[in-house]
Amino acid sequence: MSSQPADPPTGPIVITGGSRGIGADVTDEAQLVRAFEVSDRELGPVAALIHCAVEAGPPGRFTELDAGNLERVVRTNLIGAALCSREAARRMSTQRGGRGGAIVLLSSAVAVRTGAPGTWVHFAATKAAVETLSRGLARELAAEGIRVNVVRPGMILTETRLTQSAEYRARLLAQVPMGRLGDPGEVAAAVLWLLSPAASYVTGTELEVSGGL
Repeated sequence: MSSQPADPPTGPIVITGGSRGIGADVTDEAQLVRAFEVSDRELGPVAALIHCAVEAGPPGRFTELDAGNLERVVRTNLIGAALCSREAARRMSTQRGGRGGAIVLLSSAVAVRTGAPGTWVHFAATKAAVETLSRGLARELAAEGIRVNVVRPGMILTETRLTQSAEYRARLLAQVPMGRLGDPGEVAAAVLWLLSPAASYVTGTELEVSGGL
C-alpha cells in the first residue's frame, strides 16, 4: 500500500509477478478500511502486515520546518502505521476469530541517531514513535496470537541514494563499520525472517540492519 492517494479502492488494481496490489492512501482512514475489506474478499485472511509507506519531506533545518510538511510526515509514518496495524490486528486476533499473525513496521537508524543538521529531525521523531508503538502493540496483542516487531534499516543503496552525489554517499559510507551500503534485499530478508515461523518467539524487538552503524 502506498502513501500516495489513488482512486478509492474497489478491487485489485495492480497484478504483477503473481502479486496483487490494492491502491490506498494510508493516511486516509476510509480508503484504508476499504482496501482491507477488498483484501478480505479477494485475498482471504490477513496473515502478515509490513508497513513501509514513508514520507521524509525535503531536507532542511528544524527552524525552517513547514507545518504542512510536518503533518504529512506524521500522518504517513506514524498514523499510517497505527491505522494499518489496527486493521490487520482486528483480522488476525485469535480472540476475534482470527488465526493470529505477524506485523513488521519499518523504522530507520535515524530514530536513535539523529541531530546532525539537515537530517530530518521530525522524520526521525516519527520513526522513534513507530518503535514505541511497536513495543506497546507487542505487549497488548501477544495474548491474541499477534507478534509485532520493527526492522530498523541503516544506509541502504536505494534508488534515492543513487540520485545523491558521490561525495555525499562517500560521507555516509565512512560511517558504516562494514564499509558498504546495504542492499534492499538484506532489509527484505530481515522482514521475512520476522514474519516467519523461525521467529515465532520474537516480539517487541527492533532488528537493526545497518552494517554495524
